[in-house]
Amino acid sequence: MSQATTGPIFAAYARQVLEEITRADIEAAAHRIGRFVRRTPTLDLGRAMGGQYRLTLKLDSMQPTGSFKVRGAFSDLTKRAVPESGVVAASGGNFGLAVAYAAGALAHAATVFVPGSSPEEKVGRIAGLGADVRVVPGYYPDALAASREWARESGAHEIHAYDQPDVVAGQGTCGMEIIEQVPGPASILVAVGGGGLIGGIASWVRDGATVVGVESEGCPALHAAREAGGPVDVAVGGIAASALGASRLGDHAWRANEWIDQSVLVSDQDIVRAQTWLWETCRVLAEPAACAPIAALASEAYLPVPGESVVAVISGANTGGLEPIG
Repeated sequence: MSQATTGPIFAAYARQVLEEITRADIEAAAHRIGRFVRRTPTLDLGRAMGGQYRLTLKLDSMQPTGSFKVRGAFSDLTKRAVPESGVVAASGGNFGLAVAYAAGALAHAATVFVPGSSPEEKVGRIAGLGADVRVVPGYYPDALAASREWARESGAHEIHAYDQPDVVAGQGTCGMEIIEQVPGPASILVAVGGGGLIGGIASWVRDGATVVGVESEGCPALHAAREAGGPVDVAVGGIAASALGASRLGDHAWRANEWIDQSVLVSDQDIVRAQTWLWETCRVLAEPAACAPIAALASEAYLPVPGESVVAVISGANTGGLEPIG
């Protein structure tokens, strides 16, 4: 397992790019979004999975839109005056749902550009929340390019799914809740796509617990960045690509890398088995991406020490059902 990237390369990159997301930023976001989002519950499973460690699930899949993304959307939109042309975002699904929901609650128009590779159940729900949905052939980068062109043409406020400071600060409120809800967690396992969630959680937790990023082998943006000493482009694919398929780690996530202790990869099969285990054992239905932390434990990609208190963030539940075990 690779260790956190620190030292001259990381420090120089961070100084060139942006300042850190502070705990004060996250606290301010928590005050802004408190009446719009849920303080999601935790589920203590005791010594689950036959291990010698204690496992707790943080069920952010129980947010109003079925994923943690609503935290970041409200954090951004409650901090600024939004133009009459509204807001625009690109999303593979979950962030589009979050932006549509938040914009509706705050009486703003929303346009969401969605890649054609997105699951139909997510696309339909975005439109159902009142957003103008525009499907773009290809993957997330194609939708992002189209959304930015629309922002330039229309004057709409652009919200990035994982790489804007107020979005990341909003996601950090999940970490704030974990520390308040789980006495003395030793490690927190977080699925990583573009890095907004882990960037926010790590920015709150800092040295208070071991933060572990978990990615599928087909979507290794964080893993590749840590090996290269900075964000690099990666090919994406696999069962979790609709949620974890960022082709490059966000700069804000990389800025928080000094507080990310480990990065591990899991296979698609590991993820499918974890999804089945969550349903059969806990009656928790999670989308494939959200099962990555459980997959890391079950496959021993991350192996807790005896007595360790482990928190697995279950980040989303927007799925059409269980994936078949091949």
